[in-house]
Amino acid sequence: MDAAERHVPVMLERVVALLAPALARPGAVVVDATLGLGGHSEAFLRQFPEVRLIGLDRDPAALRLAGDRLAPYAERITLVHAVYDELPRVLEDLDVPAIDGILFDLGVSSMQLDEADRGFAYAQDAPLDMRMDPTGPTTAADILNTYSAADLARILFQYGEEKFARRIADRIVRERETEPFTNSARLSELVRNAIPQAARRTGGHPAKRTFQALRIEVNGELDVLRRALPAALGSLALHGRIVVMSYHSLEDRITKQAFAPGTKSDVPDDLPVIPAGHEPYLKLLTRGAERPTEEEVAVNPRAASARVRAAERIREKGLVA
Repeated sequence: MDAAERHVPVMLERVVALLAPALARPGAVVVDATLGLGGHSEAFLRQFPEVRLIGLDRDPAALRLAGDRLAPYAERITLVHAVYDELPRVLEDLDVPAIDGILFDLGVSSMQLDEADRGFAYAQDAPLDMRMDPTGPTTAADILNTYSAADLARILFQYGEEKFARRIADRIVRERETEPFTNSARLSELVRNAIPQAARRTGGHPAKRTFQALRIEVNGELDVLRRALPAALGSLALHGRIVVMSYHSLEDRITKQAFAPGTKSDVPDDLPVIPAGHEPYLKLLTRGAERPTEEEVAVNPRAASARVRAAERIREKGLVA
């Protein structure tokens, strides 16, 4: 299948609407920081005939498939093999001083979930890889077979919000002494057996939190996001807009925290007048985190956990304190 057949973009109409005022400007530049299979980018290019797109992805396979999908717009696109916290370097290399819009569609892509040999899906037996960039140095198997029980418990609790993190970690360490972990089915079964039966009745597949935590650790996702969001905000032109779509509370919390300082003035609250240049430089465009409609989730179940936050730069960045 080609990219268009394999990928249904999440909350597409809402994402386009949030970015539209910025992308409609002549000569606008939009960055798709997580290009994936290019569904959102295709909509930007189709709806805004003058927009220039810069697409980033750490996965070479995604870049190739998205490149095929976006080929009709080849003169207006630049695709770059990069992680999204490398945005400042990419813009400098392309001699782009500021951008008008940027989208982060976080988490694992449809392609990565659907390709069993990537090891992202707990419901399929596959090698324990989970690297978004297959050239990366560390796989999920490396982590399972080398981390201490304490470190395994830490990442399962912090990144997977797994209540039984220590029980699972202890079992992993015990089991790997008999045979190293190589495939996902064995890990999935171990997690199921480690969690009390009563706790398995709710919350979906019992291994999903463990797999999420391992994926985040393998790819350094939260650390990358903490670096990327301030860089993206700093790259926005006046009235430029940022949209961040996250799929779990950890990503959403980091996004909320990254936006918050820009929505407040940097002077004491009791000051009667805010001096010029010290006003907030961001305006929130969403009330909290917006969720997909029930109709969209019915058509595209992978949209169920999506949360969208968006903001607009309302003050020149040269005046930001």
